[in-house]
Amino acid sequence: MKQQAFDPGLTNQFSGELRRTINRDGSFNVHRKGLRVQDANLYLKLIDTTWTRFFLFVLLAFLGVNMIFAGAYLALGPEHLQGADPEMNAFMNAFFFSVHTLTTVGYGNIYPKGNWANLASAVEAATGLMFFAVITGLLYGRFSRPSARILFSSRALIAPYQDGTSLQFRLTNARDNVLMDLDARVLLMTVEPADGQLKRNYFDLPLERRRVYFFPLTWTVVHPIDSDSPLYGKTPEDLAKSAAELLILIRGFDDTFSQTVNARYSYRHDEFVWGAKFVPAFSVDPKGDLVLEVDRIDELRMVG
Repeated sequence: MKQQAFDPGLTNQFSGELRRTINRDGSFNVHRKGLRVQDANLYLKLIDTTWTRFFLFVLLAFLGVNMIFAGAYLALGPEHLQGADPEMNAFMNAFFFSVHTLTTVGYGNIYPKGNWANLASAVEAATGLMFFAVITGLLYGRFSRPSARILFSSRALIAPYQDGTSLQFRLTNARDNVLMDLDARVLLMTVEPADGQLKRNYFDLPLERRRVYFFPLTWTVVHPIDSDSPLYGKTPEDLAKSAAELLILIRGFDDTFSQTVNARYSYRHDEFVWGAKFVPAFSVDPKGDLVLEVDRIDELRMVG
């Protein structure tokens, strides 16, 4: 049996130019199509989406529910809402009565009259309890979910290393929480001709140090480019021709949440800087304390 090529889960097939495999935010450059309605998970989408989109969804849902019940009150007739403000139109009275009922504020200036109006307000009160319970659960889920905020240098370097060269990139923790026992996995993905067609190849790059116990400062991840390295003897033109991309997975233990967190990143061949070294981003102050300047993570200098 022919030995299968190594595939980390991103397929060896190549059918066209790909912008990048892993986006800058750590998400995979994969768009799903053909999903059925029952496959959608609104909870996961609202947990993973941005805060702006989340609050926009909550606002639209809140307005939508109130407009539905306002329409129901209008359909029953404006006379079923007693105490309505005569200076406002019927819809606005019904809408704000719906808001008061949904939120259980109940100022008392408007109240329902008749069996159907009272039934509608009772259904809306129950809907309001469930609506805010769901929103509270989503807020708790978003705040309590452990996540890593690991910053990566904007460029990877081909830098001098001992008697040769190395591939390097730098990372740091952007938050004050304590991350421990960090592990790095680095893959080099290239596109090469094989059997008359183009295929992706993946190489697990050996690292000078694959794991660090503590992560209070920066960590420069180094892959020595020796004769066994897939980068050995390569030029920028060679990497561009093979559409080389560096795929990175960082996994660590979050001491605050007592859970494992991870971060993903990638560097394309055009994001490599050749003949440069990182400038230290931390120093010792006059009191003898270490000071980390996070905004200097990208700082580098060219070397001869």
